[in-house]
Amino acid sequence: MAQKTDKIVLTGAAGLVGQNLIVELKQQGYANLVAIDKHAYNLEILRKLHPDVETILADLAEPGSWEEAFAGAKVVVQLHAQITGKTRDLFDRNNIDATNLVLAAFKRHNVPYLVHISSSVVNSVATDDYTETKKLQEALVVESGVRHCVLRPTLMFGWFDPKHLGWLSRFMAKTPVFPIPGDGKFMRQPLYERDFCRCIAKCIEREPNGDVYDIVGDTRVDYVDIIRTIKRVKKLHTLIVHIPIGFFAFLLRTYALFSKKPPFTADQLKALSAGDDFKGVDTRAEFGVVQTPFVDAIRESYCDPRYSSIVLKR
Repeated sequence: MAQKTDKIVLTGAAGLVGQNLIVELKQQGYANLVAIDKHAYNLEILRKLHPDVETILADLAEPGSWEEAFAGAKVVVQLHAQITGKTRDLFDRNNIDATNLVLAAFKRHNVPYLVHISSSVVNSVATDDYTETKKLQEALVVESGVRHCVLRPTLMFGWFDPKHLGWLSRFMAKTPVFPIPGDGKFMRQPLYERDFCRCIAKCIEREPNGDVYDIVGDTRVDYVDIIRTIKRVKKLHTLIVHIPIGFFAFLLRTYALFSKKPPFTADQLKALSAGDDFKGVDTRAEFGVVQTPFVDAIRESYCDPRYSSIVLKR
């Protein structure tokens, strides 16, 4: 079992999960954390929030001195992932190539344990570059022979979120009209980031070997009701307008022509309406984590003065 003084390395540490996980681990008393990420802006946010955490700016898809950070580590939490992008090569580079190098460094330095953060999309009916490469990434871990566990979260929201519900929340605050694709009755199972991080922390503590956990938000809620909840919690007066799905997809594709990093893509719209219904473990029984009520989690995510105003860059 990992001790609070053990060295823990987090890859992709400056992203949404990593930023929240470091807050949680520090609150639980972990004091020897190493954060590796290639995004300079986001890593600087992490460094300013946590000057006691060692930060390393590095691209994990390229061999480098970052590999030496694995020396003496007791646990590696593998968080890095390409979530959105216009071309397949970006997903291959960051989900496949980087993972191969991380696993090689892990083995070379004889790190005892790996927590791999996969995604519920490996069980999805959707087919896109993210889904396909996350399946391949998980397979690399499972077939590597290292002691590990795998966690597959559903769509997450929480502090620092530059995408998904975080982007929607900020967009809603800026615009008088908010568009909804179709009737908006696409069932979602959003997972509060802090609840998920508590599950990760329990895996770090217990080191289950070879176990795979599907971590699903307890609340089953339609997309349109998520938007209404954000509007109510933030006390906004935005008008919600429904747009035919086909035209909505056309607008997204058009926007993508002019944006290098569109916040919401046509592929994500397709996944939104795919009709997935994920089954997950009982987080209370498995990890002792009682999930935060959805409305309370939304309020804390977007109204809490500590971190709700800090937004990462994509």
